[in-house]
Amino acid sequence: MDLADRYINSECVKRMLQADQVASAEKTAVLFTKDGDQHNNLHDMQCMWYELASGESYFRQGDLGRALKKFLAVEKHYADITEDQFDFHSYCLRKMTLRAYVEMLKFQDRLHSHAYFHKAAAGAIRCYLKFYDSPVNSPAEEEDNTSKTPSQKKKMKKQRKAERAKKEAEEKNEESSASGNSKFGKRHVKAVDPDPYGEKLLKTEDPLSEATKYLKLLQKNSPDSLETHLLSFEVNMRKQKILLAFQAVKQLLRLDAENPDSHRCLIKFFHKMGSMPAPVTDAEKLVWSVLEAERPSISQLQEKTLSEANKVFLGKHEDSLMHRVAVAEMLFTLDPTEKLEAVKLIEDSSNKVVPTAMLLALDVVSLSRVSRNGALGPVMDWKLKDCIVVHKLLDKVLIDQDAALRWKVRCAEYFPYSTYFEGGCSSAVHNSLNVNGGASHPEISQSENTLVSNGKLEAFKNLTI
Repeated sequence: MDLADRYINSECVKRMLQADQVASAEKTAVLFTKDGDQHNNLHDMQCMWYELASGESYFRQGDLGRALKKFLAVEKHYADITEDQFDFHSYCLRKMTLRAYVEMLKFQDRLHSHAYFHKAAAGAIRCYLKFYDSPVNSPAEEEDNTSKTPSQKKKMKKQRKAERAKKEAEEKNEESSASGNSKFGKRHVKAVDPDPYGEKLLKTEDPLSEATKYLKLLQKNSPDSLETHLLSFEVNMRKQKILLAFQAVKQLLRLDAENPDSHRCLIKFFHKMGSMPAPVTDAEKLVWSVLEAERPSISQLQEKTLSEANKVFLGKHEDSLMHRVAVAEMLFTLDPTEKLEAVKLIEDSSNKVVPTAMLLALDVVSLSRVSRNGALGPVMDWKLKDCIVVHKLLDKVLIDQDAALRWKVRCAEYFPYSTYFEGGCSSAVHNSLNVNGGASHPEISQSENTLVSNGKLEAFKNLTI
């Protein structure tokens, strides 16, 4: 890699973060920052794509503290932008730049509708929800709540403490060496971060109230986003705000009634209402009367039970993996004895080739043999992130270890470079991941049998330019 190419550097950092190689990504990203205080420079430059990608990576790894710290850092950028606007009011009026002044005011009105703020707020809400569902003292101590012997817990705690001390020592050495070797001969003193791991952020007494604060911003500035109302449903169901949760369900159905998440929330909501005790207080009776009056207006549930509505939804989308998964999950939710049927419904899904005409219509490819990621070969319908969600559902929700293992083996064939599924070409299998996060290349003699993403090398023969 050309270390002097900023574009290649950014692309490499993105891929490292997607592969959850955060340490390597940080070392690569700071190559284009000032000497001495590299990590703070990324924050001062408001490099929001990096902070978002880092937060998402930490969230996937279960490090809620660091993930929340990254997401809230992006939120702070927008707060700073809002404060900075006041410096321009008197300036614009004094210089008579009224057109630019009006445009700035309009920009501030839609500032929080920016995609980066939406991602940061949604990420923070998901962190608070996950912390509410399984509160722990710190992300690193999550494993202590499992069924381990006291000696094992003590050993793990000691090991984590040693690893943290080693990492802090390495960071100090890097900062001191970078400060001493500054281009201008000056030593930069870095302000000490009082909460480098975000542990203080997770010590909130009411995570749902913190999540609600960002949820209100999303509802105000991103009302047409499906994710906004999905998060609203999750938050309000946990807060037992029945009418607000039902409002989120109606918004989901309004935006996209055929979306798997919309169907999942609809069935889950009315199943929850059906399992609740009869209303006693006047407020509870009023809520129930509203739900009884609104249910006939929902076309998906007209003269149908929840199980029947679930089957009808499957009939409409039997060729879609994520729709089948949503139906299977709701089947298990409605009747846990149907676990085997739910697993079978998922395993009977087939990964089909996306027609070239559809790809061209969507402007995904310009050549019939080039896939979405630039590799040669047919484009398959399943996506890696969706298959990971399915595997976690089989393992954590349906609690079927054998089915999860079968799914993992199956997806390893579709995604040979996936480290999650330990594909045949992944570094997880070949153990080719070095210290810096790079993967060694296979031998040239074995390249003939190597698969490329979503296709084989035979596809080169059909390439026409």
